[in-house]
Amino acid sequence: MSKIQLKDICCFSKGSQINGDELIDNGEYDYLNGGINPSGKWSDFNVSGGTITISEGGNSCGYVNYMPAPFWCGAHCYYLYDLRCEVKYLYYALKSQQDRIMKLRSGACMPNIKKSDIGSFTFEYTEDTSVQHIIVSNLDKVTHTIDLCNAILEKLDLLVKSRFVEMFCGTNDWKYVHIQDICTDMRTGPFGSALHHDEFVDSGVFVLGIDNAVENEFSYNRMRYITEAKYQQLKRYTVKPLDVIITIMGTVGRSAVIPIDIPLAINTKHLACLTLDRNLANSTFIAKAIQIHPELLSQLSLNSKGAIMDGLNLTIIKGLKFRLPPIALQEQFAAFVEQTDKSKLAVKQVLERAETLKKALMQEYFG
Repeated sequence: MSKIQLKDICCFSKGSQINGDELIDNGEYDYLNGGINPSGKWSDFNVSGGTITISEGGNSCGYVNYMPAPFWCGAHCYYLYDLRCEVKYLYYALKSQQDRIMKLRSGACMPNIKKSDIGSFTFEYTEDTSVQHIIVSNLDKVTHTIDLCNAILEKLDLLVKSRFVEMFCGTNDWKYVHIQDICTDMRTGPFGSALHHDEFVDSGVFVLGIDNAVENEFSYNRMRYITEAKYQQLKRYTVKPLDVIITIMGTVGRSAVIPIDIPLAINTKHLACLTLDRNLANSTFIAKAIQIHPELLSQLSLNSKGAIMDGLNLTIIKGLKFRLPPIALQEQFAAFVEQTDKSKLAVKQVLERAETLKKALMQEYFG
């Protein structure tokens, strides 16, 4: 392995801009204008498939991508050509250094990466083509496993959504209720001076936030803690097993069910917490209804538009209106979700192992 500058093994250029309102829904080719994913479709391509790209501007500038099929490259994206090495090898080499590439950005309002900085970017590289082939083969295999796991997880989520629509949408046989009609308690977390960031400690009582529900399922992401003494002041905000939490600030309208085995925890001002009347409503059904039910989605969208940022409040949540199916049907659906979640857990375990292996291989091959 030796150090090399990117400009020594390839050429690179930006593409041509297409206005967003000119993109077409049924275009044959992806339009990549920086960013992480294509931003639309177009009827032609200006770059062939099997090409490495680097986002040039915006919040994701420096993101390294590989486009397997022909695409239209926009003006905020570099594409690499005339490579003097195996393309997938260079892709993995640069992807392993993505954090460093992102640090090349300059500009406060609209960050971008200059062409000269891309060209002089230095990284570990081997000229031995046989070694390049081995590295690509190993990383392609583990990447395929990761892609397959993610595809399966998407299919399982779609299966749950399809079952929900099949069971609960399109019928007029059930009476309308408001969310408050099926709850025994509804509350948000502490506001104002009740809880300061400097009161968080390394261990103690969990404090939940948006991160714990933003994936539309409960996650132990970014757990924060308060002392037992502080909890005694705020214990009226305690979340209970099988409560439903809904994000009401930032990324609004995401929902999750509090796990049965959750340690002692309180919610925050960013979450609405619903304690359901279990004779009327199943927690899993309500959480999924907030994510899927067309009537609820429409009401959430209509009521969450703020002047500065999207937001909801407890009054809006209480007034959400929908047709409530019998509890037996809700529980039947919840059982289906539980079985699907078991399959998702098994796939996620394989995914985690594959991602750990890929990270280790990238570190071994490229430092």
